[in-house]
Amino acid sequence: MFIRIVKLSFHPEHVLTFLDNFDLMKEKIRNAPGNRLLELYRDKNNDNIFFTYSYWETEQDLENYRESELFYDVWTFTKKLFNDKPEAWSVDRLVSLE
Repeated sequence: MFIRIVKLSFHPEHVLTFLDNFDLMKEKIRNAPGNRLLELYRDKNNDNIFFTYSYWETEQDLENYRESELFYDVWTFTKKLFNDKPEAWSVDRLVSLE
């Protein structure tokens, strides 16, 4: 399992635009080949900061998505709304307790 965390920070006036677009695109992203989970979180202290968590079967699955037309469309739309550079981490899950 390959886990990707992305921090996104938006201009306050663009938050609803981002959320509306995410709602339109989330199923398409989730159904990308190799994607096993997609979650969106909002920072408790700053309403303009969001985090996406996505689980991929392999790193190549994420790279294939990042090279897809879907990613191009999502990213081209979203990056115009940022108020700060996005940050991304690829992480390995060491422990999970249910």
